[in-house]
Amino acid sequence: MALAVTDANFDELVLNSGKPAMVDFWAEWCGPCRMIAPYVEQMAEEYKDKAVVAKVDVDSNPGIAARYGIRNIPTVLFFKNGQMVDKQVGAVPKNALVAKLEALL
Repeated sequence: MALAVTDANFDELVLNSGKPAMVDFWAEWCGPCRMIAPYVEQMAEEYKDKAVVAKVDVDSNPGIAARYGIRNIPTVLFFKNGQMVDKQVGAVPKNALVAKLEALL
């Protein structure tokens, strides 16, 4: 299962994890977010030993969404060594997310 990340624990669980990370910024009411949710969950299981796969509910955690300028959801951010290195805005096939995460491993 994808890690539920909040404004309070984002830095600890994502930026300081020591692993590459993929973070899905989503909301309950967002249709396209629900479309990619199964991919994110599958990837959380597939990459559990190699990367952090997390989700941020933008309605409950506006601080971290604002910090990264999230204006459209779903937005998936990719981090390496504590820095954002890639971004995907909108619903995409699973293989597009896998390719971006694989590039960080």
